[in-house]
Amino acid sequence: MSDIPSDLRYTEEHEYLKPAGDDGVYFVGITDYAQGELGDVVYLELPEAGSSFNRMEVFGTIEAVKAVSDLYSPVDGTIVEVNSALEDDPSLVNSDPYGAGWMIKLKVDDDEEVRGLLRSDGYSDHVG
Repeated sequence: MSDIPSDLRYTEEHEYLKPAGDDGVYFVGITDYAQGELGDVVYLELPEAGSSFNRMEVFGTIEAVKAVSDLYSPVDGTIVEVNSALEDDPSLVNSDPYGAGWMIKLKVDDDEEVRGLLRSDGYSDHVG
């Protein structure tokens, strides 16, 4: 069974939002379930800080041994930081998806959108 932390919000496309401590800023990455389905992550293409994305707009790609997948912005927002550690070690997405394997920090435009995302029980039901 995949790890689904109860304090995060989720999309049906397997991204998560985790509060980064700063007001309206969240870590974004893929869930433990998603990394397990993809297999060993070998490369990530991520945007630059300062880039803005709308909800469900593709912000990057993740390449694993099994597949290449798009990464979707869970909400409208602007990227304030990109996890540069993933350039040297993309496997952090596999070993620590909710910690060191985060991908971007996103300054959310509207907190109401965050509340509209799946809670852990809804995501758990979604992945079965």
